[in-house]
Amino acid sequence: MSSKGRIFDIQHFSLHDGPGIRSTVFLKGCPLHCIWCHNPEGMEREMHLSFDKFKCIGCMACNKVCPDVHKFESSGHFIRRKGCSFCKKCTESCVSNALEIIGRDLTAEEILPELLRNKPFFKNSGGGVTISGGEPGMQGEFLLEFTKILNKNNIHVAIETSGHCDFEIFKSIFPYVDLFLYDYKETDPELHRNYTGVSNELILKNLHKLYAHGTKILLRCPIIPGLNDREDHFQGIAGLYLKYNGLEGPEFIPYHNLGTSKSSRLGLENRKEFPVPSQENIKKWEETYWRIYNVLQA
Repeated sequence: MSSKGRIFDIQHFSLHDGPGIRSTVFLKGCPLHCIWCHNPEGMEREMHLSFDKFKCIGCMACNKVCPDVHKFESSGHFIRRKGCSFCKKCTESCVSNALEIIGRDLTAEEILPELLRNKPFFKNSGGGVTISGGEPGMQGEFLLEFTKILNKNNIHVAIETSGHCDFEIFKSIFPYVDLFLYDYKETDPELHRNYTGVSNELILKNLHKLYAHGTKILLRCPIIPGLNDREDHFQGIAGLYLKYNGLEGPEFIPYHNLGTSKSSRLGLENRKEFPVPSQENIKKWEETYWRIYNVLQA
């Protein structure tokens, strides 16, 4: 029997998740809890009930089918998410599409037809499918089945990973993956733990093993103003490229604040916000990196 993966989104015609035009499949669950997370709906493996208060018209249809979760008071519509069984009765009754269950359990075979429709675009652009998250490595059995079936259908496969998972999972998918998009978030071990909740030790060990295996790796570096836009972090990135001179990139991923509205819809409290960098900021980061890299290389 095929295993099911829990996904929270499939995005088509992506241009920033690997080469060419791509479809990106997002899996739920991540061992990291980055304080700037762009996809907070992917942190937990559990499903979520999302509520967009700006779409709600106050019709109270959800209250009629699920009064234990949906409460209406003079000050607005309130949700008791702990009581939600994800039965979808409220989302089906919501005429304004203010409610959504985040998370679907699907087999690789069930996802494949939607992806195959885009195969001509993949072929003409050098694109394919990117499996992202969350952390795909947290759903190892499904990830293996999914990469196998994509490879069998001659689709370029990229995995976007934090690197924080059992290396045996990476080993199992080596024959079916064309590119690893490897996130490198912070050089300083203590700061990495503060920002993500985990050490970067396993991430660096797995990077070393992946590189030694001869896999194609693009280092992707999320840069958050006021946190890791420091010279010593750029020096750490440059050091990796001097140590592993076959790496592709680096690709700097600037912070954006779309995760803030997502967190609000999910009822996640205490979301931290950071300044959205300008193009001038991004250019400065690139210049800083290359200046440091050239000095270290000399």
